[in-house]
Amino acid sequence: MLKELHWVGSAKRDLQNMPQAVQREIGFSLHRVQEGKMPSNAKPLTGVGAGVIEIVSDYNKNTYRAVYAIKLGDAIYVLHSFQKKSKTGIKTTKQDIDLIKQRLALAKKDAQLHNK
Repeated sequence: MLKELHWVGSAKRDLQNMPQAVQREIGFSLHRVQEGKMPSNAKPLTGVGAGVIEIVSDYNKNTYRAVYAIKLGDAIYVLHSFQKKSKTGIKTTKQDIDLIKQRLALAKKDAQLHNK
């Protein structure tokens, strides 16, 4: 049985604004997560919290990310979808990390309501 996807904030709309190939790749990866599998293009996002994973999609010399949280009840919460803008290093910007943390807090509240 597939786990349910919950989109937080503008994550779904932001993904829909990405190139079609990126949407397909991230969508396929999220489907694998719903099946309980770990996609090959996913890795833990450090510094945010346990169970927060990022999917990485490289397309046309750009990098796109979708960040989701597991371990929040029975659902998967997609917290953020964005194009990585950083030109130096591989760090995700503080602005993106702050947004992910903010949406993770919202997802935790939502999960508590749904799992009572």
